[in-house]
Amino acid sequence: MNARVYVLQEFNKPLVEQSIPIPELLPGQVLVKLKASGVCGSDLHMWKGEDSRTRLPMILGHEGIGTVAGIGGKKCAADGSELREGDLVFWNRGISCGYCYYCAVLKEPSFCQNRKVPGINVPMGVPPYLNGCYADHVILDAGTNILKVPQTAIDPSVLVAASCSGATAAHGFDIVRPNLGETVVIFGPGPIGLFSAAYAKKYGAGEIVLIGGSEVRLEMGSQFGATTLLNRKKLTAAERQERIMELTSGRGADLIIEASGSGDALREAIGLARMGGTVLSVGLSQPGGTFEFDGFLDLTRRNLRLQGVWVSDTRHAYQAMNLVLSNPELFSRLVTHRFPLSEVNQALQVMDSREAIKAVLLPELG
Repeated sequence: MNARVYVLQEFNKPLVEQSIPIPELLPGQVLVKLKASGVCGSDLHMWKGEDSRTRLPMILGHEGIGTVAGIGGKKCAADGSELREGDLVFWNRGISCGYCYYCAVLKEPSFCQNRKVPGINVPMGVPPYLNGCYADHVILDAGTNILKVPQTAIDPSVLVAASCSGATAAHGFDIVRPNLGETVVIFGPGPIGLFSAAYAKKYGAGEIVLIGGSEVRLEMGSQFGATTLLNRKKLTAAERQERIMELTSGRGADLIIEASGSGDALREAIGLARMGGTVLSVGLSQPGGTFEFDGFLDLTRRNLRLQGVWVSDTRHAYQAMNLVLSNPELFSRLVTHRFPLSEVNQALQVMDSREAIKAVLLPELG
């Protein structure tokens, strides 16, 4: 039996379809027949050669959901239940080593320096070869933490973004959460920003301000919990600051989330925080530019907390999955474009043009 995969062989060139044999599964490995695969912003950076983790040739795609098609021996899901063929599954995209300082001592596996992420830093030449979700089948290695999806009737494409954007946002809110009634400002109405708005609402924020440059995305943000929408193309930075100060009686926001991947947004976020407030950066998965920073005026004098967020862990994928399952109709609106697997290059293009909020590949469509 062969799997159909789409391979990044050269940067900035179309992905190439290949058919590769599905190898015999080793103990603990799980073969998944993919129902949906997400096209993430990180995939665009890899496609363009902007991510140093990329190892060619590579099957892109680190977001997936599908049904178990084969198991190497006995394998349990993260909740301890036994996996069986036909189970609808979702998984933590990163595989940490379990024995390094970060894994064993700090219990922070997302910091693991040996962390493997199929579709991001594992080339297709490394066993088990089916190492990415731009395919009709993927093999989850023995160290993968797998989650069974309890609501099997859900449209699989709705859950895809939870494994990356949703889990990363969950990691941020695992570190810091707004108190009831506080003001949260979010830069960037993409998937991470929209998940962040949903989490801010879930945890009781009173005012949720969303800043972005797309009216369509901003309006969608209001469906996810945003109460004030500020279009950065219509309002200057000074005007945006004035609006935030009006909303907070001149104090500044309690929690500001940079979810845009922009250094300029992070600079602005720092200026909008109240004394003792928190700035959370979840969007800078790639260098987004530098800015001038005064340690005394910007940080110490204001008793500011500036917190970065890097990737996520199994508990965050679990939290994101359950947030989506709590309101699948809402999160279905994130998926603006669906493509057959064979149209993967078109999917990359609509994400690159920002025409799509979230594009998803559906292998069963062709």
